[in-house]
This record gives sequence, structure tokens and C-alpha cells, in this order.
Amino acid sequence: MAHAINAAKARLRKDELALGIGIRLVRNVDIIKVMKAAGFDWLFLDLEHGSMSIETACEISVASQDSGIAPIVRVPHGELAMATRVLDGGALGVVIPHVDTAEEAREIADRLRYPPRGHRSVGGGQAQFDYEAMPLAEMTTKSDDNTLIVVMIETPKAVENAEAIAAVPGIDCLLIGSSDLSMEMGIPGQNGHEKVRAAADTVIAACRKHGKWPGMGGAYSEELLSLYIGKGMKFILAGNDLPMLTGAARAHQAKVRSMK
Repeated sequence: MAHAINAAKARLRKDELALGIGIRLVRNVDIIKVMKAAGFDWLFLDLEHGSMSIETACEISVASQDSGIAPIVRVPHGELAMATRVLDGGALGVVIPHVDTAEEAREIADRLRYPPRGHRSVGGGQAQFDYEAMPLAEMTTKSDDNTLIVVMIETPKAVENAEAIAAVPGIDCLLIGSSDLSMEMGIPGQNGHEKVRAAADTVIAACRKHGKWPGMGGAYSEELLSLYIGKGMKFILAGNDLPMLTGAARAHQAKVRSMK
């Protein structure tokens, strides 16, 4: 039976890097083919920051189903009802920001996994399976297996609790939000600071112990990406659309202007 493959989770299962690109500025389906052509594995559709609507995120998610690039949606803090809606609407994964404790992680897993693993409600046919009629047990089992549940580690408290969070069944990935973490640590923007590096080591060790995947966001320079990938990060948010577009445009403009 045909179903959309989560390219990010497939990469992770093979112990390969899963490379994602943040989508905040571009809010149409063209971005799918653009970023697929660029070689990314997943789209980070951001509903926490930016003005993208849940409707637009679901439209992009459905359009991504057969593209080979996985639509993964970040919802605002605490919006687990929105998380289940985007999963019902076509997303292959969700990112939950600002998770500080194992108790919070357990609630996330409980709400976003189907019984018997959790208590997610069944919403009917899914784009992930081309809206085919399927036995309920088969659909929910395959859906759970294909869905990537990511929690963000963005405070010193979350780092301290990383092992307990990683131990929670149903959570796939712990993603460090290094920009917010640096703010909370009193070292704003110093995403390569030794404190952030130590946090990365803690999260990676916790994930390895409990069979989860460690991820890194906010470290977008070549130097920082090399640093954290070298440490063992696998789920990589490698940049986002706005700085890539403005950076390339600015560099090209400067080059042309220098031709006088």
C-alpha cells in the first residue's frame, strides 16, 4: 500500500545526517521543489515564529508527500492540539519547542502517539496514505512508525533533564535550540560557546543511551555545523530561507557593483 516515506526519519534510521531547512518567509508550495532540488531532507515549517497559518502549513505538507522531502512542522509552545491537527493535515513530523522536563515530554508523547502508545485521537483518512481506506490498526501503526516527534532543548533546565527526557518512549529526537539556549545562559548569540558545546555533549550522550537522535538548530555557520556534526548531531537544522536568500542576494549585488 502506497504511503509517503518520511525522508528525515529514513536517513536517521540509517545513521545518516538528516538535513533540514527552515521555512518562514516563503509560504507556497514552490519551496518544496526548490529545497528538494537543493538536496535537503526535510522542511522545518515554522508556526512558532512567522506568520504562516496552519492551513498553509498543511497545504505545503500535503504537496510534499510524494516529493521525497519530509514536511515537519514546529508548533507554538504548548499547542499540542495544533500538533495533532498538522499531523492529521499531512505533516510527517512535529517539533515541540521549550520542553524542560520528562513530564512535559511524556504528555507530548501521550498526545501525539496513537493507542496503545498514547491517546492521540483518530481523525480519519490521511494524505500520508493517499486517503485510501485502510484498517484502523494498520493505518495508526504505520502512521506512528513514520512520524517524527521532536522536542526542543532550549534552557539549562532542559539540558539538566536531557537524559530523563530522552528516556521517554514515543519521543524520537532532542533538538537543541542554540539561539534560545544561549539567551537563557546569558551568552546571547554565542552558539559555539563552551557552555553550549557542553550542553550538546550532554544531549548527545542522553540520546545515545536511550536510542534517540540528537539534533542541532541555530548553528548555521560552516564552522559551527562542522563542530556539532563532528560531536555526533544527526538531525540538523542547517539554515533557513530568509538569511539564505538575503545573504546570497547581498553577496551577488556587491559582486556586480564592484564591476564598475
